[in-house]
Amino acid sequence: MRTVRGGTDRVVVIGAGLSGLSAALHLAGRGREVVVLERNSYPGGRAGRLDAGGYRLDTGPTVLTMPDIVEQTFAAVGDSLAHRLDLVPLASVYDARFADGSQLSVHSDLDAMVAEVRRFAGAAEAEGYVRLRDWLTRLYHVQYERFIAANMDSPLSVLTPALGRLAAMGGFRSVDNRVSHFLRDERLRRVFSFQSLYAGVSPHRALAVYAVIAYMDTVAGVFFPRGGVRALPDALAAAAGDAGVDLRYGSTVAALERRGSRITAVRTVEGDRFACDAVISTAEPHISYAWLGTTPRRPVPLRAAPSAVVVHVGLPAGTDIGHHTISFGAAWRRTFEELIDEGRLMSDPSLLITRPTATDPTLAPPGRDLLSVLAPVPNLAARQGVPKLDWNSEGEPYARRILEVAAERVLPGLADSADILATLTPADWARADMTAGTPFSYAHSLTQTGPFRPNNFPRTTDNMVLAGSGTVPGVGVPTALISGQLAADRITGSTRRSAGAGIVGAGRGAA
Repeated sequence: MRTVRGGTDRVVVIGAGLSGLSAALHLAGRGREVVVLERNSYPGGRAGRLDAGGYRLDTGPTVLTMPDIVEQTFAAVGDSLAHRLDLVPLASVYDARFADGSQLSVHSDLDAMVAEVRRFAGAAEAEGYVRLRDWLTRLYHVQYERFIAANMDSPLSVLTPALGRLAAMGGFRSVDNRVSHFLRDERLRRVFSFQSLYAGVSPHRALAVYAVIAYMDTVAGVFFPRGGVRALPDALAAAAGDAGVDLRYGSTVAALERRGSRITAVRTVEGDRFACDAVISTAEPHISYAWLGTTPRRPVPLRAAPSAVVVHVGLPAGTDIGHHTISFGAAWRRTFEELIDEGRLMSDPSLLITRPTATDPTLAPPGRDLLSVLAPVPNLAARQGVPKLDWNSEGEPYARRILEVAAERVLPGLADSADILATLTPADWARADMTAGTPFSYAHSLTQTGPFRPNNFPRTTDNMVLAGSGTVPGVGVPTALISGQLAADRITGSTRRSAGAGIVGAGRGAA
C-alpha cells in the first residue's frame, strides 16, 4: 500500500463531514496533531441539518446501519458509541407498499421476516428469503476486508482469492439476476434490489456485489439516533475535540501551499494559514484536484449518480405510518431508463417517505409530526436532446406533485394538511458543491468501483489524500466512516483491523 513518506506529525483535514471526522479520530488515536477545517458552523457534511419553526430536520441520511463501524470509529481514541449516542433499533426496517395495494413490513429479525414473507407471498418464497439472507451475509463477509475496507493502488489489487469467491457467488452478475435466483415474487425482488439506486445504478445493471447494501439494512438492522442523524457528527466531533483535535468551524479553504509535489500549508479565505506535513481533503474530487492544479486522466469521463428532490413537511401528529415507508409505483424497469439513461423525471416514481418523529417525537413541536418525501430525479449533467430542468423555478411545483402522489398512495389528505418546511433539489446540492447536483456523488458502475473509482491518493502529490463519497469505498454512512480510516491509513500506515469489523446482525435477532 502506498503511504505518505516523511514526517506526518501535523495533519490538516479539510471538511468535518463523516469521513473527515473519522479520519481525524483515527489520526488523533495514532498520535498525530490534527486540525479540521470546516466552512460551515457545524459538523456533518452530507449529513446536514436545518432548523425550521421548531422542527429539527436531517437533510442527508435518515438512519444508521452497521453500528459496529461507528463503534470502531469512536474506539480509535478510546471512546465508545454507548458513551456518545443513544441508538434506537427500528423494529421494522421499512414498510413497503405496492401499486396493487399489498403491503410488506421488512424486518431484520430472521423469524419475524420469515413469518412476514410467508404471509405476504407463501411458504416457498419464505424459504427463498432464508437462502437469500444467507447469500447476502456470505457476500458481505467475503467483501469487507478485501474490497470495502481496503486501500487499492491498482486494479491488480483485487486479484486475490476473494475475487474468485465473489465470482463464484455471482457477484459480477446483476443485482436483479441474483435476487431473482432466490425470489420469484416480483414485489419481493424489488424490496431486496432497489437499494442499488443508492449506488446510482439500476438493479438490472448494478453489480450483485452491491447487494451488500441490502445486507446492511435488511439483515444487520437499521438504527436511529435520538436527536436525529445529526447527533452522529455532533458525537464524533465531541469525541475528536476531547481527543485533542482542533476543530475550526467557519474556515473555508482558499488554497494549498506547495513545495514541489508536497503540500506545506493550507490557507483559508479568512486569512489563516495552517502548516502541515500531510492533508486529507474530503471535498469532491474535482475540487481537490483544482486545489492541486491538475486534472486526473481517465479514458471515460466519470458519471454522476441520479439526484433527488426531498420535501420536508410538518403536519398534525398522529400520522399512521412508521419511520420509513417505501411506496413503489406500478412501473419499474422503465422508470430507471427514464431516470438514468434518458435523464428525465420518472413517470411513475417510487418514493421514500420518512417520519423520524415515529421514533423521536422531540424532532417536531408538540402535537406535530415531521415528514420527508424523497423522489429520485436526474442529476444536472447535460444529456443530448433533453432540456435541463430549472430547479430554481420547478422545485416547488414538483414538490407539490410528489406530495400529491404520496397522498394518493399512502397518506390521504397529505397535500392539503402539510406545511412545507423546506424543499431540496439538485440546484441546492449543486450550491453545496456536490458533483452534478447529486448528494450520491459518482455512480458505482463497473468502471467506477473499487480500484476504478477515483483513488484516494492522487499520483500528483506526495502527501495529500482524499476521503469521502467521491473516492473509495463510496457512498453511504458506513462507507464514509471507512473512507476516513482508509485515508488515515495512507498517512500512518495501516493498523490491524479485525476480520469481523462491521459485521453485525448475522445469526441474531437484530431489530
